[in-house]
Amino acid sequence: MNFPFYIARRYLFAKKSTNAINIISAISVVGVAVATMAMIIVLSVFNGFSSLVGSLFTHFDPQLKVIPVEGKTVAADDTMLVAIRQMPEVLVATDCVEDMALAVYEGKQQMVTIMGVDDNFRKQTQIDAILYGDGTFELHDGDLQYGIPGIKLAQDIGMLANWGGWLAIYAPTREGQLDMSNPQGGFSVDSLLSPGCVFAVNQNKYDGAYIITSTAFARRLFDQQGCVSSLLLKLKEPRQTDAVKKEIRTMTQGRFRVLDRYEQQADTFRIMQIEKFLAYIFLTFILIVASFNIVGSLSMLIIDKKDDVQTLRNMGATDRQVAGIFMFEGRLIAVIGAVAGLIIGLILCVLQQQYGLVKLGKSSGSFIVDAYPLSIRLSDIILVFVTVVAISWLAVWYPVRYLSRRLLRNEK
Repeated sequence: MNFPFYIARRYLFAKKSTNAINIISAISVVGVAVATMAMIIVLSVFNGFSSLVGSLFTHFDPQLKVIPVEGKTVAADDTMLVAIRQMPEVLVATDCVEDMALAVYEGKQQMVTIMGVDDNFRKQTQIDAILYGDGTFELHDGDLQYGIPGIKLAQDIGMLANWGGWLAIYAPTREGQLDMSNPQGGFSVDSLLSPGCVFAVNQNKYDGAYIITSTAFARRLFDQQGCVSSLLLKLKEPRQTDAVKKEIRTMTQGRFRVLDRYEQQADTFRIMQIEKFLAYIFLTFILIVASFNIVGSLSMLIIDKKDDVQTLRNMGATDRQVAGIFMFEGRLIAVIGAVAGLIIGLILCVLQQQYGLVKLGKSSGSFIVDAYPLSIRLSDIILVFVTVVAISWLAVWYPVRYLSRRLLRNEK
């Protein structure tokens, strides 16, 4: 058995001559445990919000999105795109034509993003789950073209879920020069009817700017006949996403970018990761402060055990072994605090997941979810434990080494 560890373990749990040392040691353990508990809970909350946002985007974003590297559009019958559509891993392939336009309804106008998609878009995503109103997902009926706006966009320009009349869409013409005597001649104009519903992704990027319509309407409006701005893919096996993405990138030889759901919303998730990292840094500083309690506890223990140190030296213990006793004492306090904090933190996280103990607001339904969402990840558990142990061990290394050397020097 490791001699310094054996003595350190006895010192930790044995009664000291001064009760204050026991109290300070307990406070040290509690301090490390509370800091550990806070870290695991806060990181789990950030994971929960990230998963919540990701789940919202799954109703609208495809599993993979293929876009040209150069230019806004590419021919729909491009040999590369044809080959991608025919891949055995692909379950649904949807053409998409997307660009900016001006929407005008009963005198109110707003810049919007027209997103023209094929009829199989409802198989591509979970769009039906986020539709509100009496209508269904319908993009056209013969020559009539329908548009499904985001719920916030509909509110901003005064439309209901089942809005009446025509929604005029203006897009700049691609060819020719603008005649200032006839400004309207520089725009391509078309109109949309309501299918009786709007969509709500609960993300302003989509809800406040997007109108979903047919590819035929978008191609006619933007003069992009036979072209697509992106190809949306749904795979037979979601687990193959990374492999298929890599295969398409190799196949297209750099002509196309292939984005998964996280890459399609890279800015959103990057901000959330930065926020999580900053929270981790701030909590690490709190942990550093809590670690100084261990130093205080060990300082008093070294003074209290100076007679024992002399006895151990007389029995043949080396100076390094004596210093190791107090080093192990600090490490034991750190590990016990870390383990206790992780256990308590994980229990609280599970209770929050099951029962929603901490609410986001006083009234139910004010937010997308009523309680703070949490997601426990093994990587965070490992990160927190390693961080707590490393900082605690580093915090006690120099003070213990200095104090033990000074005590041994005085004994000599």
